[in-house]
Amino acid sequence: MKKMDDDNRRAFLVTALGLGLFTGINAAGILQPAYALGSLPGRLPGGQSIYKLSGQVSVDGQPANMKTFIGPDSKVQTGENSEVIFAVGTDAFVLRSNSEIEFSANGLLIQTMRIISGAILSVFGKRESTHQIVTATATIGIRGTGLYVDAQADKTYACTCYGHTKISANANPGVSRDIVTTRHESPVYILSSASQQKLIVP
Repeated sequence: MKKMDDDNRRAFLVTALGLGLFTGINAAGILQPAYALGSLPGRLPGGQSIYKLSGQVSVDGQPANMKTFIGPDSKVQTGENSEVIFAVGTDAFVLRSNSEIEFSANGLLIQTMRIISGAILSVFGKRESTHQIVTATATIGIRGTGLYVDAQADKTYACTCYGHTKISANANPGVSRDIVTTRHESPVYILSSASQQKLIVP
């Protein structure tokens, strides 16, 4: 039952973004009832990773299409006015325009996602070990979490849609915040420099 709930939540979030219900950097609309607006995506055929692709998208330096495979150690990049919705194992992602990410793997699972630039919604399936998202200003520990991140050189916007995250400031790893939520009510900015008490702010 729990596995089905996780699958449904993951599929719902993928559908919500595919339908354009997620705009800007505000995750407040992501969990609005939207099942009536479209069917949930089915399971992808073996060897395929992409649910939806528009504009310029590359995987491991090569132009991507609907049959491109994205692995747990791939690099994905989007251009202007571009977007890709894809899955890697039990994890699902929506990568927005002008974004670049790199995965590193632990076996068949993503261990670390480095966001070099841009914005991504990540919905991670349950797993035994904690994994993390790294940006220029933040390190985010996650386990079975839905999370939206917009990464810039001097700050990171992070909104936990549901689940548990531990967010640390790279400028001072001793400055951190634990967020446990089901309603994306605690978005934060993680800054590159500030007083020690203000590296992580609402």
